[in-house]
Amino acid sequence: MRRTILIAGVLLAAICAVQAVSAPTTDDIFPLNYVPSGRTMYQQYCASCHGALAKGYGPMASILKVPPPDLTKLSRLNAGKFPYDRVRTILEFGTGEVAHGTADMPTWGAIFRYYDKNNERVVQQRIRNLCNYLASLQE
Repeated sequence: MRRTILIAGVLLAAICAVQAVSAPTTDDIFPLNYVPSGRTMYQQYCASCHGALAKGYGPMASILKVPPPDLTKLSRLNAGKFPYDRVRTILEFGTGEVAHGTADMPTWGAIFRYYDKNNERVVQQRIRNLCNYLASLQE
């Protein structure tokens, strides 16, 4: 009986090892410099707070200290011109220092640098894609 259990354990370990070696990694699925579209990144990273329509009514909005802004009105609040530089800066570096506690909005630049192994070209392309998508949502 012990021998049967030992053989079964060895076979199970061998099968797991083979599957682990042959399982595709993210690097196999996406090219090294893969950058998702702005829409895809918005849905993955932003919609939970800002909402699917970018109006500030995402499912997580109610638990935040400061309600997320309506991202469809950024141009209207900037004399009819989309504020690319300001949006890019906020995405890359965050919203600035907070007097008490931490900011609700993540600093996406640091997160993208982690995801993209500090490939600055890819990080900047992610930020451009998100900015361009947000610009396309303006009312």
